[in-house]
Parts: sequence; structure tokens; C-alpha cells
Amino acid sequence: MATTNPPLLPISTTTPASQTPSTTDPATTPGLRFFLSRFSDSIRRSLSDRRPWSELIDRSAFSRPDSLADATSRVRKNLGYFRVNYAAVIALCLAASLLSHPFSLAVLLALLAAWCFLYLLRPSDPPLVLFGRTFSDRETLLGLVVVTFLAVFLTSVGSLIISALLIGSALVCLHGAFRMPEDLFLDEADSVTGGAAGGLLSFLGGAGSTGRI
Repeated sequence: MATTNPPLLPISTTTPASQTPSTTDPATTPGLRFFLSRFSDSIRRSLSDRRPWSELIDRSAFSRPDSLADATSRVRKNLGYFRVNYAAVIALCLAASLLSHPFSLAVLLALLAAWCFLYLLRPSDPPLVLFGRTFSDRETLLGLVVVTFLAVFLTSVGSLIISALLIGSALVCLHGAFRMPEDLFLDEADSVTGGAAGGLLSFLGGAGSTGRI
């Protein structure tokens, strides 16, 4: 006597919503990955040219300049040699100024986030839609420029940034004028090109074009 097996029923498996990969996660976008990779590479290249801080604060190498021309020459040579260290000093002045003013720091972070997620790292297709209205890339860029201008120059953010940059630049010029560069092995061609400074900001050159994909 033959036996018949019961028919097999199709079994469907469902993946929990928490385990479903999100295709719109900003952290997985190619533009953001390229931006972060290029930014980290630029930081590493720039830090490779950083001079020892012991050379920067060597008390035996400080002396009063003989004239204004001597001070100018010292500043130019020291800028070429300590450019990464000087950039760090200015950045520390800017960071200290912003940390002491939380409102300005919050405004600046909001502007940076708006630029990154609305223009630099946002794919150009589909277009940006806000409040039921579609904005083109040109309209988005114009709106961000206007908002940035209003936020920087109509609040304390602009004056805070300018004052911090002026203080940092004054410290750099003061150190460069009194630091004797005779003991420094300076490559004149490298000091003219400013390779480290260019490398530090090189990631900005491709950020906009990479984000518009």
C-alpha cells in the first residue's frame, strides 16, 4: 500500500525591521566615505611635516631682531619651517575661542552640517525637497551661501572667528620674529610651495565634485 506524503507548504521568512540594511544611511554613501578618506589622508600628510615642539620653544634660539627687515625675514623663514605647528597654534586659538562661546560653536556646527548633508555629500539625484518644494543644486548653493552670510556676519560668530584668527596670527608673527632660523634646515622650494598647508586643505577640492553623484 503506497503512502502519500503531505504537500509541502511554502515557508516565508521575514527579516526584522531592525536588521534590514538601510540604503539611505549617510554613513554608507560613497561621497561621505571618499570625503572622510581624503580628509584623513590630508591630515596624515600634513602631520608628517610637523616639526618637534621642542624646536619651536627652544629658549636658546630666541633673540631680538636687529631691524624690521630682519624680523620680516625671520617670519618668512620660520613660516616655511614651522607651518604645520603654526597652523596648529591658530587652530587651538580658534578652538579655545569657540569652546568658550557655546552658542557660536553650535551655530558653526549647524552650518557645517547643513553644507555637508544638503550640498557637499548629498547626491544630485534625486533633487532636494524641503517643505514640499523642489530645489535645484544652484538654488541650494545660493540658499546655503545666504544663510551662512547671515549667520556669520549678523551674529557673534564672525567677530569671534576673526578675533581668534587675529590672536593666533599675532602669536605666530611674534614667535617668528624672535625665533632665529639659522639653526633650521629649511628647503626654500618647499617653503615657497607650502606643501603641507596645501595638503591639509586638499580634501576640499574634491569634496564638492564627489558629493554630486
